[in-house]
Amino acid sequence: MSQMTKEINAITGTIIGVSGKLIIYALVILLLVEGMTRGYAFGHEVFYATAMDPEPGIRYALTIPEGQDAAETARVLKDVGLIRNEYAVRIQMWFYDYEVYPGTYELSTAMTSKEILQQLNVKPEAVEESTPAPKETGGPEGDGAQPEEAGDGGEGIAIEEEPEAENGEGL
Repeated sequence: MSQMTKEINAITGTIIGVSGKLIIYALVILLLVEGMTRGYAFGHEVFYATAMDPEPGIRYALTIPEGQDAAETARVLKDVGLIRNEYAVRIQMWFYDYEVYPGTYELSTAMTSKEILQQLNVKPEAVEESTPAPKETGGPEGDGAQPEEAGDGGEGIAIEEEPEAENGEGL
């Protein structure tokens, strides 16, 4: 091997080594920036939650069955569209010592996750058994009987979307 080939190999090795380090440094910086951005967004969702929709929002009648834990409740709230991040809500439940009591609750997409958890943290008043009529008129879903069967060991979660108020266009 000639002296010129050895020098070219040394220079090439140095360039490859420096390029590799620069690529690794760039990836580390990218991951740190992404992690900080997502961490900030998650913390913002935990401590300064916003509502999903502006007022008046969409109202739901949500039934929480007996024995449902916090993770299942957060998952249901996420699936219905009342919250953005179920993990942030689970941390709020733990951090603010919220409990979820079984019962039927009137919730809205215009409520923040803290407001929803404050509602779920209060034991609902005894619902009269003789008032299923509003549930039947609430919509064509036919879920009126499902809340009564909530303790049967099945899924037991009833979600009823309440219709918007008439806007009076025909008057």
